[in-house]
Amino acid sequence: MAINLKSTVMTFLRDRPDEKFTTRQIADWIFAHYPAECQAKKQKSLALKTDEDLVRQLTAEISSLLGKPLEKGLDIKSTEGRPRKYYFTHKSDEDEVALAEAPSTSTDASTPQSTAWKEADLYPLLINYLRDELKIHAWRVDEKSSSNKRGPGGNKWLYPDMVAMEDLSEGWDREIKDCVLHYSDKKTRLWSFEVKRLINRSNVRETYFQAVSNSSWANFGYLVAAEIQGKDTLEELRLLFGLHGIGVIQFDPENVADSQLLIPAQEKTKIDWNTCNRLATENKDFMEFIRKVRRFCQTGDQPK
Repeated sequence: MAINLKSTVMTFLRDRPDEKFTTRQIADWIFAHYPAECQAKKQKSLALKTDEDLVRQLTAEISSLLGKPLEKGLDIKSTEGRPRKYYFTHKSDEDEVALAEAPSTSTDASTPQSTAWKEADLYPLLINYLRDELKIHAWRVDEKSSSNKRGPGGNKWLYPDMVAMEDLSEGWDREIKDCVLHYSDKKTRLWSFEVKRLINRSNVRETYFQAVSNSSWANFGYLVAAEIQGKDTLEELRLLFGLHGIGVIQFDPENVADSQLLIPAQEKTKIDWNTCNRLATENKDFMEFIRKVRRFCQTGDQPK
């Protein structure tokens, strides 16, 4: 009996609500659970000589199936980036964002790791990623350490989640570094990062403009997300980038090496020091960041 691929894939996803799978993972499951049907499919095709050939063919067919618009009511969603993952859910986009941003209360070991990550969990992993992959030194800015002297909401969308400094002189001879200290201030570039657990159609514009607002002072501003759901969400991010220049990083906390710089930020050649002054005078974390930048520019020593 031939496999009804569409029915099998939909049943597989519906039986595992909110769990995310790549097309290869689905193909592997079908191969393991429908051995007779899979061998019959292989025997009918001269091109399928091995089991691996068959699984690759199933993967391609599932990708084609899920890449097409599905009937209304099937409730199948996908993530963006590589590899793309698919899942079944009854939750609305708004419900998924609310769940992602809520404090973690689950102690169930069976809870999918992708839903267990919270925004605060991403910061230390992201700091290491930025150091290893982009060669920049990053630090956390905690909005709770702000003075709030401007009253409730006075600092809304003002502070980024993380800041970073890029050492443009890394690898230079000490004589060159000392020369630059006296004849140029172009030794560093400053970065700003707004971090989100999830971006989808319901919050894409809000999160992007939050990044625009709190990254206006930096040379580079980025919106970072552990998950980006939906092709139209990524298209909206590209459209907004064309207008405002904030880049996008899809950060994979489960496998950091698979993280992707989806949209490189547009560089601003000048730092907005007036905004930096406000941030530093009202937030001790940002003040410490500025101190690190100042010390580096004065001494050339790597920041700690």
